[in-house]
Amino acid sequence: MVMSTREESLDKIIDKMVDVVEKSKDEIFHISEDARTEYEKLVIELNATKEKVLHYIEAEGILSKEVQASKKRLSTVSKYFDQYSEEEIRQVYEKTHQLQTKLIMLHQEEKALRQKRDDLERRIISLEQTINRADGLVGKVSVVLNYLNNDFQQVNEIIKEAKEKHKFGLKIIQAQEEERRKISREIHDGPAQMLANILLRSEVVEKTMRERTLDDAIKEIKIVRSLIRQSLHDVRRIIYDLRPMALDDLGLIPTLNKYLSTVAEFHNITIDLTELGINRRLESKYEVALFRLIQEAVQNSIKHAEASWIHVKLEITDNYLTAVITDNGKGFDPTNKNEDTFGLVGMKERVDMFSGQLVINSKNGQGTKVIVRIPCSDH
Repeated sequence: MVMSTREESLDKIIDKMVDVVEKSKDEIFHISEDARTEYEKLVIELNATKEKVLHYIEAEGILSKEVQASKKRLSTVSKYFDQYSEEEIRQVYEKTHQLQTKLIMLHQEEKALRQKRDDLERRIISLEQTINRADGLVGKVSVVLNYLNNDFQQVNEIIKEAKEKHKFGLKIIQAQEEERRKISREIHDGPAQMLANILLRSEVVEKTMRERTLDDAIKEIKIVRSLIRQSLHDVRRIIYDLRPMALDDLGLIPTLNKYLSTVAEFHNITIDLTELGINRRLESKYEVALFRLIQEAVQNSIKHAEASWIHVKLEITDNYLTAVITDNGKGFDPTNKNEDTFGLVGMKERVDMFSGQLVINSKNGQGTKVIVRIPCSDH
């Protein structure tokens, strides 16, 4: 419950971060678009201003020539003052003054246009920088969003996987303790009790040899021998459950044949084994892994699926080891995770150690098929 709450909190934090970053990206985009619009307007205005400046320079040049001509005319009138009428002198003075005033005003307007042009150019450069920065930020924000949406999701998956592995580790410890208790009970109820009985019987043999006939003593020795044989059988069975010695001596196929036939007889079900590919010995790690995987799948079929028929197919090639375990049990929903999937998690962990693949196909009421595929290059 606590882990679930923490996962929900982490999801909410990530969602909130994504929402904030997306809004920031939208704001940056709007700023960039506004800057582009303003940039285009300023470029148009700058071009128009440059044309006006050129026009004023041209007009100023023409007007300067007119002013020079008027000044020259005024100089002539002033020199030959007595040859012109008062009206003509006044007109020359006024025209020269008007041209000079117009030239000064034109020059001032040209100066203002130049300042406007320079200001527009500075603003355009600033807008270009803003646009470039905004585009860069949009790219960076996109990377952040991708990280939040994908990489953070992977982080979340990693956290969930770590929690599952932590839970799996606790399950392993519990399973180990349960296995120890089981072995302890089996040894106590089996070989230990039997050895205690043998000890008592040996005392009976000794007493019989002293007080009774030799035939009576031989009968007691036969009983002791039978008890020793039964005790040895129990010890071998316990050892076989821990690790079949035949796996090291005879190999995977003979050990599987013996194991499956024993299980089928004990549970009164049908178990078929099909061998394909190359019949060869494998490295111990592969034989142990395949045996345990098949053992777990078969036990699941019997214990959980309540199957009456199980088919085990084993194929050994140069590059791959493939095991397919099919049953006619009640099946299950592989997507529904619960406490009973501990065995499947253990199988997945074992397959992952060999960089293999584990595929489980099952539906409620339609049986189960477990496919194990492990790369192998030990030949």
